[in-house]
Amino acid sequence: MFIRDLSRATGLPPKTIRYYEMEGLVPPPARAANGYRCYSEADVDRLRFIASARNLGFSLDDIAEVLAFRDRGEAPCLYLLDLITKKSAEIRQRIDDLLRLESDLLDLQRQARNLPTDDVEGKACICHLVKIRAIKP
Repeated sequence: MFIRDLSRATGLPPKTIRYYEMEGLVPPPARAANGYRCYSEADVDRLRFIASARNLGFSLDDIAEVLAFRDRGEAPCLYLLDLITKKSAEIRQRIDDLLRLESDLLDLQRQARNLPTDDVEGKACICHLVKIRAIKP
Protein backbone atom coordinates (compact mmCIF):
# COMPACT_ATOMS: atom_id res chain seq x y z
CA MET A 1 0.00 0.00 0.00
CA PHE A 2 1.10 3.57 -0.61
CA ILE A 3 1.48 6.26 2.04
CA ARG A 4 -1.99 7.70 1.44
CA ASP A 5 -3.48 4.24 2.10
CA LEU A 6 -1.33 3.85 5.21
CA SER A 7 -2.47 7.27 6.35
CA ARG A 8 -6.12 6.25 5.99
CA ALA A 9 -5.50 2.94 7.79
CA THR A 10 -3.72 4.54 10.75
CA GLY A 11 -5.29 7.99 10.95
CA LEU A 12 -1.81 9.54 10.82
CA PRO A 13 -0.93 12.24 8.31
CA PRO A 14 1.70 11.28 5.71
CA LYS A 15 4.01 13.93 7.16
CA THR A 16 3.87 12.22 10.57
CA ILE A 17 4.50 8.81 9.00
CA ARG A 18 7.58 10.17 7.21
CA TYR A 19 8.75 11.77 10.46
CA TYR A 20 8.46 8.45 12.31
CA GLU A 21 10.46 6.85 9.50
CA MET A 22 13.12 9.53 9.80
CA GLU A 23 13.28 8.96 13.58
CA GLY A 24 13.72 5.21 13.03
CA LEU A 25 10.42 4.18 14.63
CA VAL A 26 9.27 2.68 11.35
CA PRO A 27 11.70 0.78 9.15
CA PRO A 28 12.43 2.25 5.74
CA PRO A 29 9.69 1.07 3.39
CA ALA A 30 10.19 -0.81 0.17
CA ARG A 31 9.97 1.34 -2.92
CA ALA A 32 7.85 0.84 -6.01
CA ALA A 33 9.41 1.19 -9.45
CA ASN A 34 8.25 4.81 -9.50
CA GLY A 35 9.99 5.49 -6.17
CA TYR A 36 6.81 5.63 -4.09
CA ARG A 37 6.94 4.15 -0.60
CA CYS A 38 5.24 0.75 -0.27
CA TYR A 39 3.97 -0.35 3.13
CA SER A 40 2.73 -3.61 4.60
CA GLU A 41 0.16 -4.60 7.21
CA ALA A 42 3.05 -4.87 9.69
CA ASP A 43 3.65 -1.15 9.15
CA VAL A 44 -0.03 -0.48 9.84
CA ASP A 45 0.17 -2.39 13.14
CA ARG A 46 3.41 -0.69 14.14
CA LEU A 47 2.06 2.80 13.40
CA ARG A 48 -1.19 2.09 15.22
CA PHE A 49 0.86 1.08 18.27
CA ILE A 50 2.96 4.25 17.99
CA ALA A 51 -0.13 6.47 17.62
CA SER A 52 -1.86 4.82 20.58
CA ALA A 53 1.25 5.08 22.76
CA ARG A 54 1.62 8.77 21.85
CA ASN A 55 -2.03 9.34 22.79
CA LEU A 56 -1.25 7.80 26.18
CA GLY A 57 1.51 10.36 26.64
CA PHE A 58 4.58 8.22 26.02
CA SER A 59 7.63 9.88 24.52
CA LEU A 60 9.09 8.81 21.20
CA ASP A 61 12.15 7.54 23.09
CA ASP A 62 9.95 5.33 25.27
CA ILE A 63 8.12 4.02 22.22
CA ALA A 64 11.39 3.39 20.39
CA GLU A 65 12.60 1.28 23.30
CA VAL A 66 9.41 -0.82 23.33
CA LEU A 67 9.72 -1.33 19.58
CA ALA A 68 13.40 -2.24 19.97
CA PHE A 69 12.42 -5.04 22.34
CA ARG A 70 10.06 -6.40 19.72
CA ASP A 71 12.60 -5.99 16.94
CA ARG A 72 15.08 -8.05 19.00
CA GLY A 73 12.46 -10.75 19.47
CA GLU A 74 11.98 -9.93 23.16
CA ALA A 75 8.70 -9.29 24.93
CA PRO A 76 8.49 -5.63 26.03
CA CYS A 77 5.64 -6.28 28.47
CA LEU A 78 7.52 -5.74 31.75
CA TYR A 79 9.28 -2.67 30.38
CA LEU A 80 5.96 -1.25 29.14
CA LEU A 81 4.27 -2.02 32.45
CA ASP A 82 7.03 -0.09 34.23
CA LEU A 83 6.53 2.84 31.83
CA ILE A 84 2.79 2.78 32.49
CA THR A 85 3.37 2.79 36.25
CA LYS A 86 5.76 5.75 36.00
CA LYS A 87 3.50 7.66 33.60
CA SER A 88 0.54 7.13 35.92
CA ALA A 89 2.56 8.48 38.88
CA GLU A 90 3.64 11.53 36.82
CA ILE A 91 0.03 12.23 35.90
CA ARG A 92 -1.08 11.91 39.54
CA GLN A 93 1.62 14.44 40.52
CA ARG A 94 0.53 16.84 37.77
CA ILE A 95 -3.09 16.52 38.88
CA ASP A 96 -2.08 17.27 42.48
CA ASP A 97 -0.06 20.28 41.31
CA LEU A 98 -2.98 21.55 39.24
CA LEU A 99 -5.39 21.12 42.13
CA ARG A 100 -3.06 23.18 44.36
CA LEU A 101 -2.84 25.82 41.63
CA GLU A 102 -6.62 25.90 41.29
CA SER A 103 -6.96 26.34 45.05
CA ASP A 104 -4.47 29.22 45.00
CA LEU A 105 -6.31 30.90 42.14
CA LEU A 106 -9.68 30.53 43.83
CA ASP A 107 -8.18 31.98 47.02
CA LEU A 108 -6.88 34.99 45.07
CA GLN A 109 -10.25 35.37 43.41
CA ARG A 110 -11.99 35.44 46.81
CA GLN A 111 -9.52 38.02 48.14
CA ALA A 112 -9.86 40.16 45.02
CA ARG A 113 -13.60 40.62 45.55
CA ASN A 114 -12.83 43.00 48.41
CA LEU A 115 -10.08 44.95 46.67
CA PRO A 116 -10.26 47.95 44.36
CA THR A 117 -10.10 47.34 40.63
CA ASP A 118 -8.79 50.77 39.70
CA ASP A 119 -5.41 50.80 41.49
CA VAL A 120 -3.10 51.85 38.67
CA GLU A 121 0.00 51.53 40.85
CA GLY A 122 -0.88 47.96 41.89
CA LYS A 123 -0.33 48.54 45.61
CA ALA A 124 -3.72 47.63 47.05
CA CYS A 125 -5.33 45.45 44.41
CA ILE A 126 -5.15 41.91 43.12
CA CYS A 127 -1.95 42.76 41.24
CA HIS A 128 -0.22 43.28 44.57
CA LEU A 129 -1.45 39.92 45.87
CA VAL A 130 -0.21 38.15 42.75
CA LYS A 131 3.18 39.84 43.09
CA ILE A 132 3.67 38.88 46.74
CA ARG A 133 2.56 35.27 46.08
CA ALA A 134 5.31 34.95 43.50
CA ILE A 135 7.85 35.69 46.23
CA LYS A 136 6.53 33.05 48.65
CA PRO A 137 8.20 29.64 48.51
